[in-house]
Amino acid sequence: MIALARPPRLWHAEAMTNRTPIAGGFFLIVPIVIGFGWGLMTDHAMQGALIGFVIGLALALILWLVERRRG
Repeated sequence: MIALARPPRLWHAEAMTNRTPIAGGFFLIVPIVIGFGWGLMTDHAMQGALIGFVIGLALALILWLVERRRG
């Protein structure tokens, strides 16, 4: 029987399988959308989106710092 060869292991394969990182993209998108919706209700859509972006960026930064400390 003929079988395909296994691909070579990458030098960082072991390090990558030890821990599952947490994704922070959720914290960038959701506050922007909520801020935009709030801004539409108050007739300041761009200002709401910018405030949501700043809040999302702060949450993603906090998550990144926590994840960095954990690893």
